Amino acid sequence: MFNPSREQVRQFFCAAWRKHLDRAILEGAEVTAADLIVEHPEYHALLENPELAVEQEFSPENGQMNPFLHLSLHLAVAEQISIDQPPGIRAAYQALRGRLEVHDAEHAILECLGEALWRSQRDGSAIDGVAYLDCVRRAAGA
Repeated sequence: MFNPSREQVRQFFCAAWRKHLDRAILEGAEVTAADLIVEHPEYHALLENPELAVEQEFSPENGQMNPFLHLSLHLAVAEQISIDQPPGIRAAYQALRGRLEVHDAEHAILECLGEALWRSQRDGSAIDGVAYLDCVRRAAGA
């Protein structure tokens, strides 16, 4: 299992964005990352300044969303949907897509994933995949 450092994650997103801007060939997860970044213009300036991006702190107490956490969650959701893991996530996503645009449907899933991660960290336990999928299904109205 790959466990990148905070710096490696930030460098990955900055490099994927740079390659996209330079029209260079994107490889593997860089393709998805660049597509996600396109959907988040509020992050473009930060990602174009890798030195700042690697060093900057994002504090929820100051009302700041961590763009790297947000993009990483998007990547996780894209992977989950592509491999239908947990089983049923793809169908729940398709149900969401019945009433929401792609990006909004992904954000609905992100909220559920964020909650599942928070509960897991709070409880010191594994992510409850059943509760996570139930949350997504509720968001889909299923």
